[in-house]
Amino acid sequence: MSAQPAMAGAPADLDAGCFHCGLPLPAGADWPVDIDGAARAMCCPGCAAVARSIVEIGQAAYYRDRSAFAASAAGSELVPPELQLYDNADVRFALDEASCETTLAVEGIRCAACVWLVERRLTRLPGVQAAKLNVATERLYVRWSKDACRPGDILAALRQVGYAAYPYDAVRHGEQLRGATKTLGRQLFVAGLSMMQVMMYAVPVYLADDGTMDDNIAGLMRWASLLLTLPAICYSAQPFFKGAWASLRARAPGMDVPVALGIIAAFAGSAVATWRGHGEVYFDSATMFIFLLLCSRYLELLARRKAASALERLQHALPACAARLDGYPGSRAATVVAAAALAAGDVILVKPGEAIAADAIIIEGNTAIDMALLTGESAAQRKGPGEAVPGGAINASAAVLLRVSRPARESTLSDLIKLVERAGLGKPRIAQWADRVASWFVVALLLFALASFGFWYWYEPARAWPVAIAVLVVSCPCALSLATPSALAAATDRLLRRGVLIVRPHVLETLHRATHVVFDKTGTLTLGKPVVRGVEPLGAMARELCLRVGAALEAGSAHPLARAIVEAADAEAAGVPQSHAEAVEEIPGQGLQGTLDGRRYRLGNAAFVAGLAGPGRADGATDTAGMTPVYLGAEGEWLARFLLSDALRADAAAVVDYFRAAGKSVLLLSGDQQALTQAVAAGLGIDVARGECLPDEKLRVVQQLQAGGAVVAMVGDGINDAAVLSAADVSFAMGSGAALAQAHADTVLLSGRLSSVAETARAAAATMAVIRQNLAWATLYNLLAIPAAALGYLNPWLSGLGMALSSAVVIANALRLRRN
Repeated sequence: MSAQPAMAGAPADLDAGCFHCGLPLPAGADWPVDIDGAARAMCCPGCAAVARSIVEIGQAAYYRDRSAFAASAAGSELVPPELQLYDNADVRFALDEASCETTLAVEGIRCAACVWLVERRLTRLPGVQAAKLNVATERLYVRWSKDACRPGDILAALRQVGYAAYPYDAVRHGEQLRGATKTLGRQLFVAGLSMMQVMMYAVPVYLADDGTMDDNIAGLMRWASLLLTLPAICYSAQPFFKGAWASLRARAPGMDVPVALGIIAAFAGSAVATWRGHGEVYFDSATMFIFLLLCSRYLELLARRKAASALERLQHALPACAARLDGYPGSRAATVVAAAALAAGDVILVKPGEAIAADAIIIEGNTAIDMALLTGESAAQRKGPGEAVPGGAINASAAVLLRVSRPARESTLSDLIKLVERAGLGKPRIAQWADRVASWFVVALLLFALASFGFWYWYEPARAWPVAIAVLVVSCPCALSLATPSALAAATDRLLRRGVLIVRPHVLETLHRATHVVFDKTGTLTLGKPVVRGVEPLGAMARELCLRVGAALEAGSAHPLARAIVEAADAEAAGVPQSHAEAVEEIPGQGLQGTLDGRRYRLGNAAFVAGLAGPGRADGATDTAGMTPVYLGAEGEWLARFLLSDALRADAAAVVDYFRAAGKSVLLLSGDQQALTQAVAAGLGIDVARGECLPDEKLRVVQQLQAGGAVVAMVGDGINDAAVLSAADVSFAMGSGAALAQAHADTVLLSGRLSSVAETARAAAATMAVIRQNLAWATLYNLLAIPAAALGYLNPWLSGLGMALSSAVVIANALRLRRN
């Protein structure tokens, strides 16, 4: 990279190394950041991430005005001063008037001890209300009080316990993971090369154990092995030494502590024996141990990259800019602006193949919209003028003009990204159990290794050292701590790619234990798009006018029945002038009431409308079997009956059959008439069906089931079922555009397919099986391997092989879930 002119006020040797921290640039460093129009070289992804953040929050002047480089990892400052620029006023942190929240990427996370240490340190920080760290994705969610805490305080607290963090961005985090993968690959190569070279000198010594090798040659072999082991110790083993030192400084020993002690003990004992010219050496065991552990860690890092891939795909789908038509309709000249600068009402041009930057409505042109990333549906949908399209969708056909309805930061895709960022941060009960066990595992192991050394030193001193090394090396707390999060991360990533967003951590565990599955009817078992089959006037008002009055009352409602009446009025009563209803009030589960041209109306079920129109309504002669009647009335007068019907989803029967075959009780709760509800239940083979249920009655039914010991799964439309969705042990909402962020469910079916519920249940069964397998393997391995090492049956190199294979088995088993 060509040298750039130094900025005013910056250090004189600015171009000698990293533009941010001043450290030398490593060979092949390629993390440039554009600062004030010039590409500046950075030494690592961490510096690049911080520098981009500084520029993005409008603080590029920091680099022009500074008098010294930022603090590096070797510096004395806990937090680089530029990160103190993050303030509670930053809109990205806003949660409400009193609180802020953010997601941070944390470097150096290894095991449950790291999670416990970070969460404990932050929860003890004044003002921090919640801190949840995911070991599989290295994402930390923090919520804090504006008055008592600042982002810089949180970053400083993390530095105090040895972890570097920066505001999470999937793209940057992906770059950091790729950089870490390259570094780990180099360390793995050096360790492998050292191991092979040391083995070349160790094998002749083993073969000549009958005394045929001259002592001078044997000594030369040892010294050569020592020199060849040094690169592995000084370079390849750095991750273990750094992790161990950080955890010891924080007085919370992690899994790197026994690993580092084992490496140091093996090398130190071998070096002493080489210097003295007698005794056992373990250079081959040390290099093999480092190589095998790095192989396991490399596999683990690949698994983390896969776990972060879903969010990275979504982040990449957010376009950075958009073509805005500032002079529309007078001018068609387009100006390229940042997507974040778009506001409601702006007109944008989207060409074929481009992503739509924000939620918008098409005003000109017809095209096909690809929403595969949002819903998992591969088939493009035809859209024309007047139709809404979500931000993040791809224009797959022709150029169109759209009017922005919501800013980019509030788009459907942005809402989805926020939900995905929160997904996986919590822990199900089985993961909490594993974390508690793993957090004490290391301390117990160190005490056991010390006891083993003491016993063998008393019983057979020559074997005390190798036995202690074997005990330290053979243990595998990482297999225990990774058993659950690795499986959950793989399963949730797979489900997200198929249009199922797991929002709460307990979903898969609880769904697997569910005894009852409760379905809503409209919009869940049915398509949720009913149509008006007939309009029967019950009074003197004309049919078309009845439709217009009904449409005016329903204009602001999102209920499927309301939209059907509005669409019928637009189609069949186009000649009647539109009216605007006032003082409209929605009564959940009953209907709407409002005033139109000074007259009070009610629209809803018969009992609700009778409260205004009075008794004595006429039902008409039409057979209403299989149809939903909606009544319209005014003060003292019945006006009309609308007959609507809704078709069952094509996959409804298969989903119900799946849960019945799995031994679960299936119920149907609906606000529709009992006869209609019973007809749907009979068609699907559902034994228990209750119609005319208000939201509080649905809630009461679920609570009664739970009081009897049932574990209840609820599937609803997420609009009228908020209370019961929140109360159920595990819940699903049929995802849809604008309602996505308001969903009260534990899981959102972005695909809109009911079959996704059964697919999630199958994934839950597979995931829980893998978690149990992983925990059983990790527990059984440690119960067998540690005593075997303590009794002297395992030598150090075989112990290292066992530990590496144990971690690899757990991770590989979890990754199977991505393919199922």
